[in-house]
Amino acid sequence: MEVFFLFGSFIFLILISVPIGYAIGLATTLTLFIFTDIPLVMISQNAVAGCDSFPLMAIPFFILAGSLMSTGGVAKRLLNFANMVFGYFTGGLAMVTTVSCMFFAAISGSAMATVSAIGSFMIPAMKEKNYEASFAASLTAAAGTIGVIIPPSIPLVIYGVVAGTSITDLFIAGLIPGVMMGIALLVTSYLLSKKHGYSGTEHFPTGKEVWVSFKEAFWAILAPVIVLGGIYAGIFTPTEAAVVAVVYSTFVGFFIYKELTWKKLYQSLFDTIVINGITTFMVGFSMAFAGYLTIQQIPGSIAAAMLEMTSNKYVLLLVINLFLLIVGCLIDNIPATIILSPILLPIVTKLGMTPVTFGVMLTLNLAIGFVTPPYGINLFVASAVGNVSIGSMMKYMTSFLAALALVLIIITYNSAATMFLVKLW
Repeated sequence: MEVFFLFGSFIFLILISVPIGYAIGLATTLTLFIFTDIPLVMISQNAVAGCDSFPLMAIPFFILAGSLMSTGGVAKRLLNFANMVFGYFTGGLAMVTTVSCMFFAAISGSAMATVSAIGSFMIPAMKEKNYEASFAASLTAAAGTIGVIIPPSIPLVIYGVVAGTSITDLFIAGLIPGVMMGIALLVTSYLLSKKHGYSGTEHFPTGKEVWVSFKEAFWAILAPVIVLGGIYAGIFTPTEAAVVAVVYSTFVGFFIYKELTWKKLYQSLFDTIVINGITTFMVGFSMAFAGYLTIQQIPGSIAAAMLEMTSNKYVLLLVINLFLLIVGCLIDNIPATIILSPILLPIVTKLGMTPVTFGVMLTLNLAIGFVTPPYGINLFVASAVGNVSIGSMMKYMTSFLAALALVLIIITYNSAATMFLVKLW
C-alpha cells in the first residue's frame, strides 16, 4: 500500500503542477509520516549526504563551461567551421546544426545548453534560407539530446554516483552511441531536406577557405580534445576535467577570441548558480526518495515482480525501455535517474547487461523525453528560440524520434555499441 501511495502522491503532485523537487520531497515526507516510524530527519540526512559528493561537483563546472563557451565565441566558430565543411550539401544548414550540436555536446554535457547555444545561431539562419521554422526548431531540439550522451554528460555523472559505476567508463561508453545519434539525425535531416527542397549553399568551399575556417575554430575544437583526452588518459578525473574546461573557456574567451567580457562572465556565473541550485535541490530530495526505497527493500520487490512477468530477456528489455520512455515524458532526467537506477539496475544485471550499458540506455531513454510532450524541455527551448508552436514541430519531430529510437534499440540489444571502447581501453 505504501508503495502505491508513495508513487501515486508523487505523480498526483506533478499533475497539479507542483515543481518536481517539491513533489519528490512532499511524497517522501507524507509516506514516512503516515506509514512508517522512520524519523523525518532521515529526509534531510539523506538529502545532505547525497549532495556531499565529489563527482557531483562536476555538474556546476560543466554548466559554467558550456555557458562561457557559448558567450565567449567558441560556439560561433564551431558553427562557422561546420558550415564551411557541410553547408554545400543538400540540407547543409541542417547538417551543420547536427554536427555543431555534437561538438558542443563534447563541451557542455547538457541537452538544454546545447539547444540554447546552437539554436540561437542556427534556427534564425535556417529560417533566413527558407527552411520551415518548425523543421529548424525540431531538428535543433532533437540534436540537443546528443548533449547528454556524448561525453562529458551531466546525467551520466549522476548515474555514476547513484549506481557506483565508473564515470570514466560511462563517458567512454557514451561516445559511440552519441556518434550514432548524430549520424541517424544527419541521414534523417538529409532525407527530409531532399523531400522539401532545402538546398545547400551555392558556393563550394575551396581548400584554403576550409583551412582558414579551421584555424579560426582551432581553439574551439581543441576544447573537447583537452577535456576528454585528459579524462581518458587518466590525467584528471571527470570533476577535475570540468574545472579545466572552465579555466580553458575563460582563457580562450578573454584572451584569444576576446569576446568574453566581465558582464558576460557575471551573467554566466549567475545563470550557473540558478541552474545548479535547481539541480542540487532535486538531487537532494531524490536521494532521500531513493534512500526510503532502499530501506523498505522496494527495488528488490519490484525487480522480482518484473522478472516473474516473463523469462524472455528481449521482451523484458523492451518493456523496460517503454517504461523509461513514458517516465521521460513526465519527469526530469536527474530525479528519474536517481529514483529508477536502484530499481531497474538489479533487473538488467540479472539479464546480463552491464551497469555501464544500462547507464547509457537509461540516459538515452530519458533524453528522448526531452523532445516528447508534456515535459519536453528541449521542445520548449527550441520553440521559444524559433518562435513556433510545439504542435507544429511534431510534424517533423516524429521522424527524428524514429531515428533516435533506432539507436536506442541498437544499444539495448547490442552491448558492443557501448562496451567496445570500454573493453578496448
